[in-house]
Amino acid sequence: MNEQSIIDLEQNSSISEEDNLIIDTINKFLEKDVKPFVKEFESEDKYPQMIADKMAELGLFGATISPEYGGLGLSAVTYSKIVENVSAVWMSVSGIFNSHLIMCAAVERFGTEEMKRYYLPKFASGEIRGGIALTEPDCGTDLQSIKTKAEKVGENYVINGTKTWITNSVQGTVLAVLVKTNSNIQPPHKGMSLVLVEKKHGFVSRKLKKLGYKGIDTGEVQLENVTVPTSNLIGEVEGKGLKQILAGLELGRINVAARGVGVARAALEDSIEYSKIRKTFGKPISQHQSIQIKLAEMATKLEASRLLTEQAAKAYDSGNRSDLQAGMAKLFATETALFNSTEAMRIHGGFGYSPEYNIERYYRDAPLLAIGEGTNELQKLIIAKQLVSDN
Repeated sequence: MNEQSIIDLEQNSSISEEDNLIIDTINKFLEKDVKPFVKEFESEDKYPQMIADKMAELGLFGATISPEYGGLGLSAVTYSKIVENVSAVWMSVSGIFNSHLIMCAAVERFGTEEMKRYYLPKFASGEIRGGIALTEPDCGTDLQSIKTKAEKVGENYVINGTKTWITNSVQGTVLAVLVKTNSNIQPPHKGMSLVLVEKKHGFVSRKLKKLGYKGIDTGEVQLENVTVPTSNLIGEVEGKGLKQILAGLELGRINVAARGVGVARAALEDSIEYSKIRKTFGKPISQHQSIQIKLAEMATKLEASRLLTEQAAKAYDSGNRSDLQAGMAKLFATETALFNSTEAMRIHGGFGYSPEYNIERYYRDAPLLAIGEGTNELQKLIIAKQLVSDN
């Protein structure tokens, strides 16, 4: 393919020279420290501690945190480019810092200055790593139905409940936990709050088995009479938790969209390469129209996904509400990841079903993207609501 190929992610004119240098550094890290070890960690479902430690050295745990608190202060546009590159090599790695950064965004946007001064530098350095704990066994998309409660006792909250499918809950040491501080108020979201809970406070987690998204820890979290100081409430007022976490999920959905772009890109790149060397009926399959049509559709969907993701990132960077753009990007890019991974499997035939190739990993990883950070069905409702809103 020529140097201007749409599937190449070269230096981008929409971001600064300094940020392009950061992207270049991360690309070298991916080539040297991630790509050679993916099959080992993925096949054994082993947490890539050495990769996580290297990411901390590169500052990825503080990617979007303000330099004032020790972070890189990257724009969402630059951040989404990094996530795409990471996901094109191994999607699981992006989850290690994405959930962490959603937690960071909630603290930086809504936390007290004392909370920000204490936690954000430690978050940025990777000294403390964590994520967000929203989903419960009986509710995922419908967050207002959570049952985890935080009862105020003196200067502490006593928390009881169960969270599930929580990224970084096993290897991480802190979670932003969505709780009910008032179960009687209506509508329910007015009684929901967000509280930072460290592992030292007593939560227990166990790793869950998954179809894909291997390596990264996803766990079930038990909170039984877990006691945390009331100062760990994000913001100074109860009842703001759902609003706070939804604001963070805008960045999260841009991240998931970028992951979709990365997986879709990897599936396309592998398919193009394979189609040039695999021969049937005396010629490379890339010369068969049926394969060319598949490649054309995959490439077009990929480029549309990338543009939607960049548009959403720019909207987020503007400081304006970006749930419409983020929802569109997340919906389309993740469906493209599903489409491209399936088409890649068909192009590769039996070889695509073998763990010797990366295609079966893309095929297992892609479905999660259509579920995580709000299902794609929910994204459609969010998009429609914005379209018909009078505001």
